[in-house]
Amino acid sequence: MQHEKNFKPATLPDAQTVTKVEHWTDRLFSFRVTRPQSLRFRSGEFVMIGLLKDDGKPLLRAYSIASPSWDDELEFYSIKVHDGPLTSKLQHISVGDEIILRPKPVGTLVHDALLPGKRIWFLATGTGIAPFASLTREPQTYEDYDKVILTHTCRDVDELAYGKRLVEEVKNDPLIGEFAAEKLIYYPTTTREVSAKMGRITTLIEDGTVFSDLGINDFGVENDRAMVCGSIGLNTDLKKILETRGLREGANSAPAEFVVEKAFVG
Repeated sequence: MQHEKNFKPATLPDAQTVTKVEHWTDRLFSFRVTRPQSLRFRSGEFVMIGLLKDDGKPLLRAYSIASPSWDDELEFYSIKVHDGPLTSKLQHISVGDEIILRPKPVGTLVHDALLPGKRIWFLATGTGIAPFASLTREPQTYEDYDKVILTHTCRDVDELAYGKRLVEEVKNDPLIGEFAAEKLIYYPTTTREVSAKMGRITTLIEDGTVFSDLGINDFGVENDRAMVCGSIGLNTDLKKILETRGLREGANSAPAEFVVEKAFVG
């Protein structure tokens, strides 16, 4: 269906109202919606959201919740795909419109899936930063770890804007700002446009650049935990790299040293 402005109230099942929309580039946007009173989730989880098709059936995709578990609203960060079944329409939403939200959060990028450690690595590309936008605003993150390292790799510099502002806001947050200022390390890189740090995070880990840059010489199973969220290719590559260094993949039912998100927006 073509997107229609000003949906009538309660026209969608599990409908939530859009409260804010921000377009970051011609390919990326974020939006906030009302939160169902009954919704309880752990920072880092995802839910199914979407719109109705012409035939009245819901078109849903998995989206990580970018807001922390304590937030009164829900935030999402999305790509814009010109011919994408959902994002081609979702990118045109405005404040006051409604989306479908199925309030059944799931996901592996949660603290419960990791064993205790010294450092937590949030390894993201593109919109894969969304669950880490939630986790970097979660007080438990700073209670559990001495260092919180957020890496974000994009093609171009302007695609890093969401993460850059996120980090600035977290470090000035009245709830966790003091802890984030001391513990949160932001490591942005680009793969196409020239920037202060170039390269895929996989390459920068394998050749040791990231560890040299951050003054870390003891990366390994004893101290480090990691969460990975990006393209299927990146996730696969990082899984191999982490396993080579002795880390094991964990899950909610069997915590270990790293976890990988397996849900993708299409």
